[in-house]
Amino acid sequence: MLSLSSRIGSNTCLDASSCTHSSLSLSLSLSSLVCVNPLIIERICQRNLCPVGKFSTNAAKITPTTVNPILDDSSDANNRQSQSRSSADWKAARAYKESGFIYEGKIQGFNGGGLLVRFFSLVGFLPFPQMSPSHSCKEPQKSIHEIAKGLTGSIISVKVIQANEEMKKLVFSEKDAVWNKYSSRVNVEDIFVGRVASVEDYGAFIHLRFPDGLYHLTGLVHVSEVSWDLIQDIRDILNEGDEVRVKVIKIDREKSRITLSIKQLEEDPLLETLEKVIPQGLEQYLKSFYKKME
Repeated sequence: MLSLSSRIGSNTCLDASSCTHSSLSLSLSLSSLVCVNPLIIERICQRNLCPVGKFSTNAAKITPTTVNPILDDSSDANNRQSQSRSSADWKAARAYKESGFIYEGKIQGFNGGGLLVRFFSLVGFLPFPQMSPSHSCKEPQKSIHEIAKGLTGSIISVKVIQANEEMKKLVFSEKDAVWNKYSSRVNVEDIFVGRVASVEDYGAFIHLRFPDGLYHLTGLVHVSEVSWDLIQDIRDILNEGDEVRVKVIKIDREKSRITLSIKQLEEDPLLETLEKVIPQGLEQYLKSFYKKME
């Protein structure tokens, strides 16, 4: 049998008597292919001449032996660090909820029900009904999803209204954050121009326009405060999108509620009728009479 060193660089069988030219071809040197019998491979490997590592052999084929991978514990360390960070951020979310502090978060995206807002390493949910009315009033021709798409990437002021780590629920409200900022600028007897947001059987919700031209807060006009006349259906008078003048008649700052009136900006027609019906002389007499009684 020819020596191995004499065949480096040539394409020749090392054991011509037993080679069937069906065994594995191995690269023993640069650009040299040698047809090798499985038994010879084993001998070469035993002498540390095999350049491709250990092989197990049988009569049919040659396959690499299984090598145990080297375990890297860096991923475990990263997971522990991530869990620690997440736990700390949930704790911060609970603190924001309890304190009522306003958080400035970046809008990451949106889904069918609301905006996705980044809170440190967490992502919370801002339902569409909890958004400030300024967005929809600014672009009334757009759908809520078109508005949400346009807001993606911007910074928004929100309050944490739910922070449940076990259930993985982190919920925000922009309305609550806006109330903290603008409710102090509203007082009883103030008059606003508003836009009808929605109409219900019991009344209508009105977005209030502020001096900056945006609609920041929403109040309720009860059906009894819409008109001096008896109303069968409030929808006969008000429709969504209508612009109306309203007067602030009550503010509940603890419950974040504003009560409005439309009719109190008009004279009571009953009083006007009485003034016309009662003779002027009788009116003067009654005034003087009540004055004496005092």
